[in-house]
Amino acid sequence: MAFTTVLAQRAYLLGDLDRRVGDAAERSRDGVLGGPGVGPGVGPGVGPGVGTDLGTDLGFPDARGQPVGTISARLDDGGAVVAAKVVSRSGAPRDLGVAQRSALAGIEPDGSLHTRTVPGLGTYRVTALGGGRPVLTALPMDDVQDMISRLAVVEGVVAAAGLTVVGSVCAVVVRRQLRPLGRVAATAVEISRSPLGHAEMTGLTRVLERDAGAGSEAGQVGAALNRLIDHAETSVAQRLRGEEELREEKRRGEERMRRFLADASHELRTPLASIAGYAELMDRGAQWLEPALAWRRVSAESARMTGLVEDLLLLARLDEGRPLGSSEVDLAALVTEAVWEARATGEDHTWQLDPLPDSPALVAGDEARLHQVVANLLANARAHTPAGTTVVATVEATGMYRTIRVRDDGPGIPPALLPSVFERFTRADASRSRVSPGHGGSGLGLAVAAAITTAHHGRIHAESAPGRTEFTVELPAAAARAPVAGPRGPDPEECVPVPRTAGEAVVFHRR
Repeated sequence: MAFTTVLAQRAYLLGDLDRRVGDAAERSRDGVLGGPGVGPGVGPGVGPGVGTDLGTDLGFPDARGQPVGTISARLDDGGAVVAAKVVSRSGAPRDLGVAQRSALAGIEPDGSLHTRTVPGLGTYRVTALGGGRPVLTALPMDDVQDMISRLAVVEGVVAAAGLTVVGSVCAVVVRRQLRPLGRVAATAVEISRSPLGHAEMTGLTRVLERDAGAGSEAGQVGAALNRLIDHAETSVAQRLRGEEELREEKRRGEERMRRFLADASHELRTPLASIAGYAELMDRGAQWLEPALAWRRVSAESARMTGLVEDLLLLARLDEGRPLGSSEVDLAALVTEAVWEARATGEDHTWQLDPLPDSPALVAGDEARLHQVVANLLANARAHTPAGTTVVATVEATGMYRTIRVRDDGPGIPPALLPSVFERFTRADASRSRVSPGHGGSGLGLAVAAAITTAHHGRIHAESAPGRTEFTVELPAAAARAPVAGPRGPDPEECVPVPRTAGEAVVFHRR
C-alpha cells in the first residue's frame, strides 16, 4: 500500500508539474509573438522592447509572479539556445552560463516534455514550443522530488511500524491457535510408543474433544487422528475376525471334503455292491435268477457308476481350469435337440418349447458340454417332479447374452436347499435312498451344469416356489458371423409338433 501510494502521488505531482511547464511555455510564446516590431532588430520606438533584438527577447521572466528557478530561453532554427534566463530568489532574472545553456540544447520545439539536469540549478522539467519564434521553458523538479522522498520515508516508517504491530499480533494469535496442535502432536507421540503390532490393541489414547473440533485446522487434524485410531483398532478386530473366519472356513472345507469323500464312496459303493451281488448270485447258479435280468442290472449299475466317475473327472478338470473346446453353437438347435431327447426318456412329463428367436442364438463354446448343461437341467426336472409335470424350455437373445430357461410347475425346491442346490452331492433326500432304480440322482448334475457354465464365462441361478421352478443360464453371445443352419428338430418320423401360430409354445407328441 505504501509503494502504491508513493507511485500514485509521484504520478500526480509530475503531472501537475508538466501542466505548469506547458502553461508557462504557452505564456512565454505568447509574450514573444505579441511583442511590437516589424522584424529582427527593429523596435516600435516606445514601450517595452524598444531598441531590442527580437531574436533574443526574453521579456517573459521579467513578468511578475514567476516561480523562483523558472528558466526561459529562445532557440534558433537548429535548436541551439541563443538566450536564456532564470528567475533568481531575489525575483530578478539572470542570464544562464554557457554550460547551463548547453544542458538545454537539442530539444525539439514540439511540446514534448523532457527531464534535464542544469549545472548549478538542479533537475528541471523542460519543454519547447515552435510557431515562428521557438521558445523553451523549464521549471525545477526539486520540490516535487523532495515531496516524493519525504512521502516515501513517511510511508516506509508507517508500513514498518504497521507490519511490526501486525506481526506481533499474528505471532501471539498463531501461538495460541497452535497450542491444540501441540497437544495433538503429543497424543500422536504417545500412540507411536504403543504396541500397535499386538493382537490386543484397545484403549488407545484419544485426542481431547476440545482439540478435535471441525472449527479449526488443528481440530480437523485431531479429529482425523481419532478416526485413524478408530480405524486401527477396527482393522485389528477385523483381522482377528478374519483369522477366525479363515479357521472356520478351513474347518468347513475339511468338513466338505470329508462329506464329499463319503458321498462319492457311497455313490460308488452302491453300484459296486449291486454288481458284486449279482455276480455272486450268478456264480452260485441261483435257479430263480434269470441271466438276462442279472446282466441288465449289472450293465445298468455299471453305466451309473461310469457316469458318476465321468462327472467327477469333468469337475476335477474344470476345477483345474483346463480349456474346453470352442466353436460356434446355436443354442436354439441345441435346446430343441435336448428337449426331444428328454421327451423320449420321460414320456410321463409334458415337454414344451417356447417360441424360439427368429435368428440363431449363437455362442462360442463346447457344444457337447453345453448340451450336457441343458440335458442335466431337463433331467433334474424329470427326476424331481411327479408325473404329469409340464417342463418348458426357452432360448432368448438379449443384448450381449444368450439365455436358456428351464421352467417346471412341480412342487419346487425346499427353501433350505435352494442356496446349496449347485453344490456337489446336494440332494433333498439326505439318506440317499431311492424309491426305485433310476429314481433321483447322485447330486452332481446341477454342480456339473454350474461348472460348465462358469467355464464358458456365463452365469446360472435358480428360483423356486411351489408350482414354479426356473433355472436360468446366461452365456456371452458369440461375435456376429454368417447365419448357420436352423435349429435341429426331432426326427419327423418319430415326433410331430402340434401346429402353432406365432407366440405359441411347441408341444411334442408321439405320432
